[in-house]
Amino acid sequence: MRRRKSPPKPNHERWLVSYADFITMLFAFFVVMFASTQSGHGSAKEISEAVQNALNSGATYNSSGHSSKPPTNGEPIRDLTTAAELLRSSLKNEIAQGAVNIRVDERGIVIGLNSAVFFSLGDDRIEPRAYAALAKVAQILNRLPNALRLEGHTDSLPINNARFHDNWELSAARSIAMLRLLNERQHVVRERMAVVGYADTHAISSNDTAEGRERNRRVDIVIAR
Repeated sequence: MRRRKSPPKPNHERWLVSYADFITMLFAFFVVMFASTQSGHGSAKEISEAVQNALNSGATYNSSGHSSKPPTNGEPIRDLTTAAELLRSSLKNEIAQGAVNIRVDERGIVIGLNSAVFFSLGDDRIEPRAYAALAKVAQILNRLPNALRLEGHTDSLPINNARFHDNWELSAARSIAMLRLLNERQHVVRERMAVVGYADTHAISSNDTAEGRERNRRVDIVIAR
């Protein structure tokens, strides 16, 4: 005689699925409300990004991109103010020695690398002693999504050697050398980077003095806004 199958037991936990959906939507609603109060006149895009960030990681961001929890070494940096502070802290010794300077302007963060420290005289070969500083820079760059411009600059003294016909070629070659090092040694994505050679056309100091010319010989890494 065949035994009759027992009827399936009713699932009393299905309500948890609907409840979880409700909690998720409620959380998103409060994130929107929080983002609205933080952003003032912020755009809908900023609020949408705040919701997405909150749902993905549990963190909320205001209109300036400041996170409600501080980034760790493996987390993205979501605003340039934090990035500039981290760069100044990480490179404080190099800044004190005059090898690096950090400034913020309308373009973004400008990391000025003194060519006298980073390159051989009249050459585009990056000095091995500069690798440690560039590794510190790359640690920050790799935590940012921003586009990068590598801008080579020289002083106004003419150059004409076996390798470079003029300062235009030298400044461009140094930018390319910096791109290759950041990509090959530090794994900065090359699609993020562009190279520019300005020669002596964008001086930041007078070329009439040795000190001014030294300041003008540089490669700027610009973290674009």
